[in-house]
Amino acid sequence: MAAAAAAALASPAALSASPARRGLVSFAAPALRSGSGTRAVALSGVRTHVVAVEQAVVQNATKLEAPVVVVTGASRGIGKAIALTLGEAGCKVLVNYARSSKEAEEVSKEIEASGGQAITFGGDVSKEADVESMIKTAVDTWGTIDVLVNNAGITRDTLLMRMKKSQWQDVIDLNLTGVFLCTQAATKVMMKKKKGRIINIASIVGLTGNAGQANYAAAKAGVIGFTKTVAREYASRNIIANVIAPGLIASDMTAELGEEIEKKILSTIPLGRYGTPEDVAGLVEFLALSPAASYITGQVWSPLVCMFCFLGSLNFEVVLLNSFALWCGAMCRSSPLMVGW
Repeated sequence: MAAAAAAALASPAALSASPARRGLVSFAAPALRSGSGTRAVALSGVRTHVVAVEQAVVQNATKLEAPVVVVTGASRGIGKAIALTLGEAGCKVLVNYARSSKEAEEVSKEIEASGGQAITFGGDVSKEADVESMIKTAVDTWGTIDVLVNNAGITRDTLLMRMKKSQWQDVIDLNLTGVFLCTQAATKVMMKKKKGRIINIASIVGLTGNAGQANYAAAKAGVIGFTKTVAREYASRNIIANVIAPGLIASDMTAELGEEIEKKILSTIPLGRYGTPEDVAGLVEFLALSPAASYITGQVWSPLVCMFCFLGSLNFEVVLLNSFALWCGAMCRSSPLMVGW
């Protein structure tokens, strides 16, 4: 195509055919009369222009193909780190928030400053109308949804004997029902293109339990079981789903722990430090974007697995064996089949 365009533009008939090309005629016509050398220069200039146009088309196509990602609870903490990491990787990111609009706008600006694209959306993921509006906003803006990261969550910690029904229900509604609503809405879009990835952020507490967190542990355990079911149901549509169950992540809460308690906690972690939101975000990036993750579905990934030891639920050797099995993609009867994307 480029050669044909260059030949057509270089012909004397084309150069004089239309007043609309007067600029090209006045520049090139003397060259055509003065010899083959100057004509070669003119042809070189045309070819350079054609190549530049083709490169621009390729660049625009690349931008259009950038993955579209919805991240819930993305205004701070782990959600913010995930949104920024995926934005820097070239994704188009919808930054969801419930109340922290200022913080969400700052996240969006950071993504755009790094060369990515972002929009913010304020909405409660435990409300079906808000979720449908959020998904519609992403589709109306960018045409599709490629990746969903369910991160939004809250805590209402207290011992079971003192827990009010409202404390139980608030956590279940947001941390579990919200994941259900967002996944159901997003997969409707993904099914049409027969491609998609879902990453749900759970917690190590969903595997081990924790005193004072009956509501939170139940919700996160539910997310794990829910994700395994989603992986089975949507595998035939080339949609994969995985769970990340972080251990103790550095936050405002850990900053307020006493020195003695902190020493005891850190002594159970071989790396000798808390995890960071960026540690989790890196794993999300792998599961969301890497071709190497296209054959992984229905799996639970647990950064900082030694949180198991801290909670006293399993011994260290069992944790290491379980983590190694997950890392190698080991499959057993209880594991869903893995699918390509």
